[in-house]
Amino acid sequence: MLRDKSLVPLSRPHQHALALCVRLDRAIQAGEIDLESWQAEIAQIFEQEITVHFTAEEKEVFPAAARFPELQPTVQDLLAEHGVLRALFTQSQLRTLAQNELSAFAATLAQHIRKEERQLFEGMQKLMSAEELSALGAELEVALQDAAQTCILPSDATRLRPK
Repeated sequence: MLRDKSLVPLSRPHQHALALCVRLDRAIQAGEIDLESWQAEIAQIFEQEITVHFTAEEKEVFPAAARFPELQPTVQDLLAEHGVLRALFTQSQLRTLAQNELSAFAATLAQHIRKEERQLFEGMQKLMSAEELSALGAELEVALQDAAQTCILPSDATRLRPK
């Protein structure tokens, strides 16, 4: 389903985070893990983008979606996943993620994003009027204004390498 323009500001950080997951998964498969560098990049993304993103979802999107009984279980799942992901991001900030936890981190983050995009956002687009989505978009614009507007570039240790 084509993403409503009001939700696009949330989909862009999702794309950045999914790209991180793909790069991390490929590095793990290739056995090329610089644990310090990966944790630094994960922490940077969290600090510059994800913290504001999670807050915007929790203050604006989840309450709007929870008005619809059919979306309430998804909202509850996503809130719980935010807690799990915050703990993993905190571990990366403290540089305490073990190498074997990086794969679980990438899988958890990717699954969470796909649930938001495929279940929550699509459900909202089906259930909310154009006016409601537009009002939500205006609220998101304000809520997301403190997020970094640049794409974080991988370091030499975390960039994809040709095979």
